[in-house]
Amino acid sequence: MLISEILRGKGDFVATIPPDATVSELLARLAEHNIGALVVSPDGESITGIVSERDVVRRLHERGAALLDEPVEQIMTSEVRTCEPGANVDQLRQVMTEHRIRHLPVTRDGRLVGIVSIGDVVKSAISELETEREHLVGYIRRS
Repeated sequence: MLISEILRGKGDFVATIPPDATVSELLARLAEHNIGALVVSPDGESITGIVSERDVVRRLHERGAALLDEPVEQIMTSEVRTCEPGANVDQLRQVMTEHRIRHLPVTRDGRLVGIVSIGDVVKSAISELETEREHLVGYIRRS
């Protein structure tokens, strides 16, 4: 299965936040969209970084409540792994597991076109297994 198939099912909406937005604004957007990470982007197409709930929690522990007024760019991960829509889901699952990545932006020609989470990847694997099982059961019943 390809990443483009996941995006076809879930849509291509990607919640973003500008690098100069505050951590408080970040938390509001995470809650608004009920998600665990936002792509940091000044224009909604280019990627400056990615920031997750974990980033907030870890930095909040280190810096205290003053963190809430700091810009997102102070806590984001700036080296962001991405994938193309034509990437294979099985390979992506390995990369996400190996590098402990829970959210991966999808780009085409350097522009943000979607995002996949580890949950999306696991869901696609379960769907593939269920389809395979149905085919095998059908085959066995015909034999």
